[in-house]
Amino acid sequence: MTIHDVARTAGVSRQTVSRALNDKAEIDGSTKQRVLEAARELGYRPSRFARGLVRPDTTTIGLVVPDLLNPFFTEVASGALQAARARGWHVVVHDTADDPDQELATLRVIGAQVDAVTGYFGRSDEDLDRLTAGIPVVLIDREPRTPRFSGVVIDGEDGVREAVAHLVSRGHRRIGMLDGNPAPSVRRRWFLRAATGCGISVPPGWITGGTQSVDGGGAALATLLAAHPDVTALFAFNDVMAIGAVREARRFGLRVPADLAVIGFDGLALGTLVEPELSSVAIDTRAVGALAVEQAARLVTGTEPLEPAELIVRARLHLRESA
Repeated sequence: MTIHDVARTAGVSRQTVSRALNDKAEIDGSTKQRVLEAARELGYRPSRFARGLVRPDTTTIGLVVPDLLNPFFTEVASGALQAARARGWHVVVHDTADDPDQELATLRVIGAQVDAVTGYFGRSDEDLDRLTAGIPVVLIDREPRTPRFSGVVIDGEDGVREAVAHLVSRGHRRIGMLDGNPAPSVRRRWFLRAATGCGISVPPGWITGGTQSVDGGGAALATLLAAHPDVTALFAFNDVMAIGAVREARRFGLRVPADLAVIGFDGLALGTLVEPELSSVAIDTRAVGALAVEQAARLVTGTEPLEPAELIVRARLHLRESA
């Protein structure tokens, strides 16, 4: 919510809202009360930036990520830092260690530290709304359900469709998946729709869950191959799991891609440093961070926010050596 929303709700000008919130004497009591009630109902809190309490070069965006050891989030943070630096602003990065309690603790203190918050959250929109009242929130890779939130959306469906179509074109019909979420992920849905579109079936046993790490990818592949050694190709939830799968495939005596083709998701620079170089459904990770900060900055300063269509980062297949 911005000062524009408060003014519209109270039926007054922005200047009147400013005077009421700053307890100026130029307006009558009933108007001031109407403005304060509108601000309270909307959950509006004037930012330090808008009130001139800080210089623009001390404005701070909070970036919340679940795991900085995962290079995907490091690349996103790099894009966010670059975008903030271009404005002369700062980014405070909070690593929640993918722990719901740590995320809650972070949200409880973050409002006193930053002028806006963006990042990856597992808490409900209701929790986020309650714990960030009055400051702009930009979600990453999650559709906002609360009107005052904005979101950067990652759309990888076309890229996953390209990946599966490529594998099928190379003669693969037994294609498995390593999923990195405890519950079926949106990437799993993209994979299954792509497989159906290519006319192949994927039995439930060909999809194995695992932690989003190199070791997690290796363990998931070991489980998959122990039950279904006839799988000849693999789509992984992310690149780090895919890298773990490539390493584990060697332990099974399999050649990549001759015996097992592997495609990841994310398009990390790390994928070019492994042997063979990793094929991946790639997104512009730095653009994700930059877009999130740009939207947060627009909300902080009260300028026109980016439209939802401008906040979509699409993925495309980058073929290298592993598939």
